Amino acid sequence: MELSLLLEYGWVLLILILLEGLLSADNALVLAVMAKHLPEDQQKKAINIGLLLAFIFRIGAIFIISFLFHVWQVQAIGAAYLIFIALKHLLKKHDDGKDQKGKSYRMTIAQISLADIAFAIDSILAAVALVIDLPDTKMGEIGGMDGAKFIVIIIGAIAGLIVIRFAAGFFVKILTKRPKLETAAMLLVGWVGVKLVMHTLAHPAVHILSHDFVEGPIWNTIFWSVMLLIALGGWFLSKEKNK
Repeated sequence: MELSLLLEYGWVLLILILLEGLLSADNALVLAVMAKHLPEDQQKKAINIGLLLAFIFRIGAIFIISFLFHVWQVQAIGAAYLIFIALKHLLKKHDDGKDQKGKSYRMTIAQISLADIAFAIDSILAAVALVIDLPDTKMGEIGGMDGAKFIVIIIGAIAGLIVIRFAAGFFVKILTKRPKLETAAMLLVGWVGVKLVMHTLAHPAVHILSHDFVEGPIWNTIFWSVMLLIALGGWFLSKEKNK
């Protein structure tokens, strides 16, 4: 690979790692909220299973990316589900968490699986959009795309999974220390669902919104500003649980 081509691929890889890290932080937060009500030993198992499923779905999504470009319904279902669980929690905030605690371990894993599928599609579509304009190389094709592009996406996906692994555990600890922060966390989950709705509406098969707008600086500034405001508001309004 020529030096100029190597530098171009390297620069896109750095941007992709940052992008995947941000997308995976969303995934980790949802995973943590869903696993929080479980006993501590099952929390760890659920997070590890969630991480494994995230890896499987992301790799699978890369291989069938040409098919996924037309399946906007899966992303729409994931978006609707995230908004649903956020609204359900916020509208039933006086039940002291009994509804959450009544959920079985298997049900929690099923919910994590659905969320992981939605995030995998969002993550891989974003990665493909980033690398699609890179020049082709002589590495042949893997998974229906240029081999070098495929490797860049794999590295980005692995970087995202590392973020999920550490961020999910961190979020669980924070939510355990500050139980009232869970309301803010659910608002964040719902807002992430709104983001997936925006991506669904910008999907080539739907095309209600412009893809350039959804991937552009205006929407991204709005999204991350609201995320930051919710997080800061939740942190300052919640109190640490007495030991």
